[in-house]
Amino acid sequence: MKEFDFIGLKCPIPVLKAFKELKNYPKEKNFQFKCNDPTAPEDFRDLCKNTGLKLIKIEKKDDYIVIIIKRV
Repeated sequence: MKEFDFIGLKCPIPVLKAFKELKNYPKEKNFQFKCNDPTAPEDFRDLCKNTGLKLIKIEKKDDYIVIIIKRV
């Protein structure tokens, strides 16, 4: 699983960077993103809906959010 830390970045930067990273790793299937922007979960839901990716998990931790998506 490829992991990215986008903590400290505000909307829409995390999802834009995620989209770019997905293109950089075309053979990778699973991705984990750490964010602390409260709008990130909705942004990643929209990204998955619009690109055919599968949202596996959104988990809220104490001070950040873990988002896991899968290329299908």
